[in-house]
Amino acid sequence: MSQSTGAQGPLAGVRVIDLTAMVMGPYATQIMADMGAEVIKIEPPAGDTTRYISVAPEEGMSGVFANVNRGKKSVVLDLRSESGKTGLQRLLTTADVFIHSMRAKAIEQLGFAYEAVAQIKPDIVYTNCYGYGAAGRDRDLPAYDDTIQAECGMIAAQELLTGSPDFAGTIIADKVAGLTALYGTLMALFHRQRTGEGQAVEAAMLESMAAFMLVEHANGALFDPPLSTAAYPRVIAHNRKPYKTRDGYIAVLVYNDKHWRAFIDAVAPSWHRAGDMDTVAQRAPQIDRIYALLAETFAQRSTDEWLALLRALEIPCAPLKTLDDLFTNPHLEEAGFWQEVESPWGAMRMPGIPTTLSKTPGRIRAAAPRLGEHTDAVLSDLAGLD
Repeated sequence: MSQSTGAQGPLAGVRVIDLTAMVMGPYATQIMADMGAEVIKIEPPAGDTTRYISVAPEEGMSGVFANVNRGKKSVVLDLRSESGKTGLQRLLTTADVFIHSMRAKAIEQLGFAYEAVAQIKPDIVYTNCYGYGAAGRDRDLPAYDDTIQAECGMIAAQELLTGSPDFAGTIIADKVAGLTALYGTLMALFHRQRTGEGQAVEAAMLESMAAFMLVEHANGALFDPPLSTAAYPRVIAHNRKPYKTRDGYIAVLVYNDKHWRAFIDAVAPSWHRAGDMDTVAQRAPQIDRIYALLAETFAQRSTDEWLALLRALEIPCAPLKTLDDLFTNPHLEEAGFWQEVESPWGAMRMPGIPTTLSKTPGRIRAAAPRLGEHTDAVLSDLAGLD
């Protein structure tokens, strides 16, 4: 790896061969591309399915694909053919990272399991993006975001909260697992930078989401014997929901004791006399009742009135916004979150990079590639093939 500069990003000089599809793996490599890595996306002749799953300015450039594949190069290789396999083998000899999202059995059958790739490039950082970890009995099962949400307890938690077993309104398992794959890859690169030693990395959707869900929900089940079932009561309380105001809704968390005292001093001084909800320890066992009391209170004023009061008291609060509202959010505008990228379809307003580095900031370097846009150049320049 070459030394990077601020203009290039912290991953400048890192070459990534990206054999991932859909969202989990492409999200990880999108962030690497934003941070300066050269990401070469290997696609089958039909292309990544995500090219076709939503609205697009032209066939094969859906909004989802355009976002998670920005700044990458697209190379088409048919890995069922010997020439396709040869092309990938040649590219791997030049790579720092190889990342794929195939099941363990499938990548092995193709001839690109870690052991085979390490023969080609011994110091490679090789990242497996799986649905289920390779050491478990379900390693060969297919997985998508919906099925992992069901299996990791997320839908059950939603049912405890709302009474209905619902999916989250976002592909959270894909994105959490993608971030897990990213940090695993970067830690392996850091190890290689210090020792020269490559290694295999595994990030699995179920394991990633199990860890994610159990951060708070493990709770009393961590202990032996268990002190409770696995659930954090506050976030599954039935009355935990945005509060209805006189003219809309507001999200508020009157949580710690400082906020609680300030709130009831300003709004409901009589609550002090009860004496049974002055501290977090007192409120926690009856949190659903607390939420119900707050709901009755918030219904009495308008959203703007509450925002003015709560912000003066420095109590966390926010009005309800839509996804479209993000595109005109004044804070995001002032923070420079949005980045405009030129493309063959005109200017694209891209969600920016949420991590700020003072010396080596990332940036979106290019729009997502058309299918096979860089095949000839990459195979010629890097693989020595015509």
